[in-house]
Amino acid sequence: MPIRTRATALAALTVAALAAGTVLTAPAGAAPKATPPKFLSASELPPHPSSAWTAGPVTDGFPVELAYCLGEGVPAYDYRHRAFHTDLDTGAVQVTVVTGSAAKGKALAALLDKEIRSCADRIEAADPEVEAEGRFYGTLPVEEGATVHGLHTEASWGASDVHLLSVGRDGRTVTVVGWGQMGDFGDAPVGAFKKTAKKAVDKLY
Repeated sequence: MPIRTRATALAALTVAALAAGTVLTAPAGAAPKATPPKFLSASELPPHPSSAWTAGPVTDGFPVELAYCLGEGVPAYDYRHRAFHTDLDTGAVQVTVVTGSAAKGKALAALLDKEIRSCADRIEAADPEVEAEGRFYGTLPVEEGATVHGLHTEASWGASDVHLLSVGRDGRTVTVVGWGQMGDFGDAPVGAFKKTAKKAVDKLY
């Protein structure tokens, strides 16, 4: 399963976000139908040292894999996503959305970035047995820009997971890329992920 984690706090937060009635797929000012944005391919993800990436199909809806950070409060739009996995414990996902205007795209990207920045605090508030730390890895000079973040969670029973997330925008289109595996910040391929995040925005159109 993409972005696997043994930290039950993340799963619990995901369930809570979805159970709270968060609407993630209904249109809210969605743009007219046009050429859809392109998604990353498996070969464009950070290389895995011992396992090849496999890309799933492009699917309608917001990916449950990102609900632990982006579940509650995310505006309703027509989201599309693609999940990726390796044969081991590493997974990734990309979600894109075409909003109704560049101004709406800018507002959505800013909101998603804000939600990611506060993700660690919300995880700790949801489960006192899980410690979470977020890191900001800077911005990327691509189209209207992209930001890159890291998240590490460690549970009292020993589970440790690290995630990398990016939010980027090209005009009215916003894309989020998430990557994760068991480990800590030292195991995260930040440099390679930045290349993936930049490619994700570059490739949209």
